[in-house]
Amino acid sequence: MKVMIRHQRREVEVRGRRRVREVLVELGVNPETVLVIRGAQLLTHDAQVGDEDTIELRPVVSGGTE
Repeated sequence: MKVMIRHQRREVEVRGRRRVREVLVELGVNPETVLVIRGAQLLTHDAQVGDEDTIELRPVVSGGTE
């Protein structure tokens, strides 16, 4: 699968079918710091992804007022 890591402006290829959490760990990305998107769908960390997929990692941004 193609993994687009937006905040690092890079793309990597990961082979094989696995859960999103496993892909993130393999890439050294803390699962709590990114949103994982496939097309227009937000994926959970338990979702299965495979060679045919393109997923995008976007950093979680929070904010608000004091």
